[in-house]
Amino acid sequence: MDVRAEFDLPIDRVWLNASHQGPLPTQAAAAVAEMVRWKQQPHHLMAPGAFNEVPDRLRSVLTRLLSVSADELVLANSSSYGLHLVANGLDFRPGDEVIVARNDFPSDVLPWTRLRHKGVVTKQLQPHRQVLTPAEIAPEITPRTRVVCLTWVHSLSGRMIDLDGIGQLCLDNDALFVVNGSQGVGGIPINPGDHPIDVLTSVGFKYLCGPYGTGFCWLSPRALDRVTTTKLYWLNSLSADDLAAEELDLDSIEAPDSARRHDVFGTANFFNFAAFATSADLVTRTGIERIHAHNLDLSERLVSGIDRRRYEVQDRGDPKNSSAVLFLRPLGRSLEDAARELADARVDVARRRGMIRVAPHFYNRPDEIDWAIAAFNGA
Repeated sequence: MDVRAEFDLPIDRVWLNASHQGPLPTQAAAAVAEMVRWKQQPHHLMAPGAFNEVPDRLRSVLTRLLSVSADELVLANSSSYGLHLVANGLDFRPGDEVIVARNDFPSDVLPWTRLRHKGVVTKQLQPHRQVLTPAEIAPEITPRTRVVCLTWVHSLSGRMIDLDGIGQLCLDNDALFVVNGSQGVGGIPINPGDHPIDVLTSVGFKYLCGPYGTGFCWLSPRALDRVTTTKLYWLNSLSADDLAAEELDLDSIEAPDSARRHDVFGTANFFNFAAFATSADLVTRTGIERIHAHNLDLSERLVSGIDRRRYEVQDRGDPKNSSAVLFLRPLGRSLEDAARELADARVDVARRRGMIRVAPHFYNRPDEIDWAIAAFNGA
């Protein structure tokens, strides 16, 4: 796979930090430039359908990426948007419970802990091995459990949860299964409708290579029925013809009968969503299965080349159900010293929980992994 020509990455350094930010493709940068021109010359914004064109295109790309219906998609600005959408939209009662992982990323925990003022109990379970298993969750589910919220690919270990096992457990107990897919969507195949999950929320700026401040949320029919509508946004409910009419009966306006009613405000979002649609389209056209295989190959190449006297490679779990994210613990020196070595060699990674996190993606090449191996090995 060689999509490097689609990106304007420096030739004198290696970006292995897709779990933090995916670089914006050149075509997406061009889309931003075009939207800037529209704003500089705002008559372009007056073209029929201009305010619908951008969100409609993004929704269309995401439906192809995930193999879902457009009416099940919420356009968002982050993964947190979808999490808070569900947390604020469910009819919680005192004593209701939400299950999360104690070691999860804060965005997956905070929407639920803030519900303590409603008497909601957030049960933070400590996994035995980085991510919760169905066997660990089963004894904790009670008739008051309303939600189980977990990360698909754990951002602090690279391990993946058992979507089907946990999802079926939630389904059997009438709890919603809410999944943050930010560390997987765009890098690992997923069609959410093929799994017993109810909500899949994700950012757009990691493995989908969109701008910061982008994301989406997919709601299953079951979740859509349960999450109440908390707003009535004019752009989702009115057309330009409605605004041009001599009179407008606002009392008769209703929210769309789909997930669109939960969209973030400002859905035209010309600068961000035009670029997001372009970058997500590149990922979709390249093929998620191909991307995943490529990324795993790059990870295995790095693992096989690491000097085990210098780094301990953390176990990622079942290799048949594994992400390409690696965690390496420096041996015989501090994390700061190890990070400084890599920075001096112009290898961009992340520091997480006392380890180095390496996250390759489809724009990386094998020779870049060899460059990184040399840096890790102190060559």
